[in-house]
Amino acid sequence: MKKIIFISVLLLAVSIVCSANGKEGLVKVADNGRIIRSVKLDGGHVQSDWYGLAGKEDGFVTENSREFSFLADGRQYSGSGNWKEIRYCRLAGSGSGPMQTVISMKSEDGGLEVELIYTSYHDLPLVRKEIRITDTGSRDLCIEGVNVEDFGFAFGCTHSQIYRSYGRFQHLGPYRGNWDDPLTVVYNTREQCGLAIGNETTGILKRTSIFEDGSSISVGTTLPDQDYPFRRWLVPGQSWTSAPVFTAPFEGRDCQRVVNTTVQDYIRKYMGVRIEQLDHKPMFVYNTWVPFYRDIDEAKIMEVADAAAECGIEEFIIDDGWQNNGGSSSGLRHSGHEKDWSIDTEKFPNGLKPVFDHIKKLGMKPGIWLSVGRLDSESETVGSHPEWIVRDADGNMTDLHTSSSTNCSACMGTEWCDYIKNVILHNVRAYGIEYVKLDLAIVTSAYVYDPVHTGCYATGHRDHRDHAESYDVIYENTMKMFDELHAEAPDLFIDCTFETAGKLQLMDYGIAKHAEGNWLCNVEEFAPAGSLRVRELGWVRSPALPATSLVIGNQSMQQPLHILAYKSLMGTLPIMLGDPRELSAEERAEFKAWASWSKGLEQRHGIMSFRQDLPGFGMPRVGCWDGFCRINTETRSGGLVGVFREGAAETSRMITVCGLEPDSTYIVRRGPDGTETARMTGRELEKKGFRVELKDEYSGELFEIVKL
Repeated sequence: MKKIIFISVLLLAVSIVCSANGKEGLVKVADNGRIIRSVKLDGGHVQSDWYGLAGKEDGFVTENSREFSFLADGRQYSGSGNWKEIRYCRLAGSGSGPMQTVISMKSEDGGLEVELIYTSYHDLPLVRKEIRITDTGSRDLCIEGVNVEDFGFAFGCTHSQIYRSYGRFQHLGPYRGNWDDPLTVVYNTREQCGLAIGNETTGILKRTSIFEDGSSISVGTTLPDQDYPFRRWLVPGQSWTSAPVFTAPFEGRDCQRVVNTTVQDYIRKYMGVRIEQLDHKPMFVYNTWVPFYRDIDEAKIMEVADAAAECGIEEFIIDDGWQNNGGSSSGLRHSGHEKDWSIDTEKFPNGLKPVFDHIKKLGMKPGIWLSVGRLDSESETVGSHPEWIVRDADGNMTDLHTSSSTNCSACMGTEWCDYIKNVILHNVRAYGIEYVKLDLAIVTSAYVYDPVHTGCYATGHRDHRDHAESYDVIYENTMKMFDELHAEAPDLFIDCTFETAGKLQLMDYGIAKHAEGNWLCNVEEFAPAGSLRVRELGWVRSPALPATSLVIGNQSMQQPLHILAYKSLMGTLPIMLGDPRELSAEERAEFKAWASWSKGLEQRHGIMSFRQDLPGFGMPRVGCWDGFCRINTETRSGGLVGVFREGAAETSRMITVCGLEPDSTYIVRRGPDGTETARMTGRELEKKGFRVELKDEYSGELFEIVKL
């Protein structure tokens, strides 16, 4: 399996330098020839000193900023407070390994210890930072409102622009980000420089605040006065470590370049995202949900699988409807579709094994859908273990997903987490499952907007003490469960849906580090409207997120413009639904040709690890052209370019491509037949480009760029 550098793992070969107690002065926590960051240890304070690009006069943070802050039992702690026994320790990796610096300190009353953990990389102008808080006193501590980063931005608010929502949409003035801000970019138009800011906190608990006081930036968890407040209780001797935050200083007129380069390189190489740990990434997935919904059975699935295999499908996922539906073999009783995970023997009289054996015999990897935390309230599991169920503010069992009276949600802060893990593992071991779609709400609903109807209010659950703490515990235990599943099945593709994440179309770094994919949206409109929506979703969230982790349903294989839909999906993870039995032999062969061509691109260029913006093109919109690149910027062998005309008046456009070797010659070939379109050097492709003509108002083409 592919090896990735994890920041939490100690380096194999390190040189360690530690200070004496109470040592004062400047500590360089990053100095790699690209950036320099120093922290001042002075008079019991731990404060920001300088952070910026190497060789530049001006830094990006204001001197004597707080550097970090949090609440403990309602009391404010920060780097500007009074600390004792301040130490630092540097772990420098041998060769080109990451460098890690840890600054530790103790509170004056001895009740807590704080460690600031900085990691930098030899090849990136970026610093990753975590904070670890340890209860060193004799009583329990309540930790809230954590700012892993807390500093003043040296260039101020007046001439700065904020790019929110995955770093894509411009905002002026003070801004407090939410769950849709795993990445935010601050850009000063006067000085033409800025910061890319990443928050790896999971789900609804992330917060990135910029200029709320006119000058400061703070990044970390939600605050006590927000709808979904972060809280963790620590008992004496216990530690809690924050999710990392990363910052990347940059300069230049193109404030999106840092996202396409530094941020994407960090995510792929160092963050530890799960999709990059697969030796073989999914290239063409099929899911049964639309049009069959729960109306599936053994004969139908086998017929659909036969047709799907002829189309070049590689992963075949059986969605909802295979399980015991509470006595409703028709599948129409929605309220009973998560009972006790027994097979519906009316639909599958021989069990699931013959079905999955058939899928594997056809050369496809099998997959299955499960609800990770929703149950029929009449199920045996609920009757036997009512203590596993989420409780509302009145102490009643409740359904977080839709406020249903016939369903309820299990709490991932209880032993339920172990139970559902074993259910999933049973399916993996019994049937050779290689893909699991884990669905429905566990923390918040994507459809219920009452912040009271969230989390778990139970006070006796194993892992959370109160309602506010339940948010973080539920996310943490779910991600830990994903890790434990991967320990048993390293190549298992876990699809954690946006409904499980908790908000519409929510995907972030916290999920991507534990689940390979995220079922991001259900797009059921036919192309061109549906394919435009697919490209919009892909453009907004990538390249700030791993593009191949974005699973966008429910595009149908038998829609009139089915190949346009497929081409649009090639910018993320290609997954299609529909009924492939309705396709003609010619249409099945056409799909297979595209699938084979795309698989070849992955073999030659590893395209599924990359996605960049197509230079000169913005967000996909009606009346415009749009596109994307998936160029391997490590080997520079080439990659994929997608170009689309969405009702634009122009019938042709010039296409330029970056990230190639300037002096090497490349061939541009149209997929899937390989027709040569252009032959140019990398420099010519970047500066001059090649022309693409699309005669149909709503159409698109995919091209391979390949080095001679």
